[in-house]
Amino acid sequence: MATRTREKTEARKQGADKRPRAIAKYIRISPRKVKIVIDLIRGKQVDQAAAILMYTPKAAAPVVLKLLNSAIANAENNLGLSREDLYVAEVYANPGPTLKRYVARSRGSASPMLKRTSHITVVLDSKK
Repeated sequence: MATRTREKTEARKQGADKRPRAIAKYIRISPRKVKIVIDLIRGKQVDQAAAILMYTPKAAAPVVLKLLNSAIANAENNLGLSREDLYVAEVYANPGPTLKRYVARSRGSASPMLKRTSHITVVLDSKK
């Protein structure tokens, strides 16, 4: 049986990170390819980061842009922060589950094909 669950829950809530965030899970792009895009926006103002993503010709750029806009909306609507003060504090892509498929090869054999997924997280913070 669990003991002191209410106290533990309260302690966890007080120690939780209060910064606005957005998380996209099970995105069908390899984390290695996503990291190329997210390295471009780390530490930038949100408007500058959105402009960079809009003109980045990578497959992950529209996904990260949508996630950035979601984090901005969370900051404005849920926490009442101003868009001008926000910057990208943290952004990272962790590997998700890998889809394992097989592709046909010569002489009736097969080779594995790993279709990787990623979980992308954007955390914003206010300059003031």
